[in-house]
Amino acid sequence: MELRRNSNNLDNTKATTHVRSSNGGRVRRSFLENTLIVVLIVAAISLITYLGVRLAGSLSNNVQVNSKQYQAVFLANGQVYFGKLKQVNNNYLRLSDIYYLQVQQSVQPDAAKNDQSKQPQVSLAKLGNELHGPEDAMYISRDQVLFWENLKEDGKVTKAIRDYTK
Repeated sequence: MELRRNSNNLDNTKATTHVRSSNGGRVRRSFLENTLIVVLIVAAISLITYLGVRLAGSLSNNVQVNSKQYQAVFLANGQVYFGKLKQVNNNYLRLSDIYYLQVQQSVQPDAAKNDQSKQPQVSLAKLGNELHGPEDAMYISRDQVLFWENLKEDGKVTKAIRDYTK
């Protein structure tokens, strides 16, 4: 490949690249045309890579969340919340219409000692009624979620949520 000035053209400042074609002839391309081709190739590769990453991320993140059902979200600190799960971005999930399990403990320690075989009372509590008055939406860091599950329509938690909303 040789670079030389095109003396036949009226514009003597235009640099051209001479490339031998497969049939022995010469093909002329200007420096700007070559730069444009390189930029277009890089842009196409970048776009394909970006779309591939976005597609792979969306397929792996939220494909199995059934928006018609409630989900149980199990956190790294041992807490479990029930609600409607959505992806905010690659780092955060949003849980709304939130419920959690509340264990009723006996205030009388003597009564608990006498009847240790009695199961603790567990109830479903709606988020938002706590002392600090949180809104009914929680943004959870993905790295704090151990796993989540779609809840069945006939499951005890889903039935308790429906009873609560009546």
